[in-house]
Amino acid sequence: MITTIGTNINHAVELLNEGQLVAIPTETVYGLAGNAIDPDAVVRIYEAKQRPRFNPLIMHLPSLEAAEKYVSGIPEIIRKIAAKVSPGPISYLLPKSEIVPDIITAGSDRVVIRIPSHPMALELLGKLDFPLAAPSANPFGYVSPDTAQHVYDGLHGRIPYILDGGPCMVGLESTIIGLEDDELIIHRVGGVSADDIEEISGIRPRYSLLHEKPDTPGQLKTHYAPAKPLLVGDPSLLIGNHRSKKIAVISLSRIYDGAFLNRPLSSTGDLHVAAANLFSVLRELDRSDADMIIAERFPEQGIGQAINDRLGRAGS
Repeated sequence: MITTIGTNINHAVELLNEGQLVAIPTETVYGLAGNAIDPDAVVRIYEAKQRPRFNPLIMHLPSLEAAEKYVSGIPEIIRKIAAKVSPGPISYLLPKSEIVPDIITAGSDRVVIRIPSHPMALELLGKLDFPLAAPSANPFGYVSPDTAQHVYDGLHGRIPYILDGGPCMVGLESTIIGLEDDELIIHRVGGVSADDIEEISGIRPRYSLLHEKPDTPGQLKTHYAPAKPLLVGDPSLLIGNHRSKKIAVISLSRIYDGAFLNRPLSSTGDLHVAAANLFSVLRELDRSDADMIIAERFPEQGIGQAINDRLGRAGS
């Protein structure tokens, strides 16, 4: 199969209507999209990514109103949150309707829905009569893609088309939130923080645990991993412990003595800039001559929590 990169939304619509797969841009990362209510198309997603089928997929729609058909109810607190942050980098775990195939949810009676804010993704969704299942457009377990070229590097020959919407602005996957017994649960940290959710809802959400058989995407202990070994901790100490190795360091803004390569994610210490650069830098260092990667721990505030989450799983 020949894989091409382009900006033709109508061509993407044609391929998706035929049951084929298209990589699409979102504000978080690029997604590998197929018809979410066509089980054959969903199987192609799992096969192209080599993703285990016990790991559920997110269903993408152009609006919360469009989601009504695919869920059996939307709690008022979720509507309140969505009114403030959707379209955007947040997804909602909701009870599914019968129209949603079990293969999307890995047999669960709940489905994760999301309204992306990327203009090309919204235009594409608005031209389709069905939602899109769209996990990150990379081989399962590897670093998520935030450019069309990243998608091509991992999936060329497996999919026909990559819709190029430029670099992703958020750079980390969406937050996933649900409601259980009137308690808000964050199933995956991402582009919308717990503080943001509490400010909107008046409820402090708690975090779910990691699972070997997850209820939502992003709950596996090991994920987002480069091929090179990655350690998370104090780079000054870890560099000293591995003096025989060529060490590449990922930091917020600091340059570390003794490192073979230094890659600060934001010269000004901006966590949002750091998040947007994380996966690109991980890919760069994985291709470099470094023997291993060391990352410092980022401030546990706002999107810094999501950065630490991705680094922790990449180093598991």
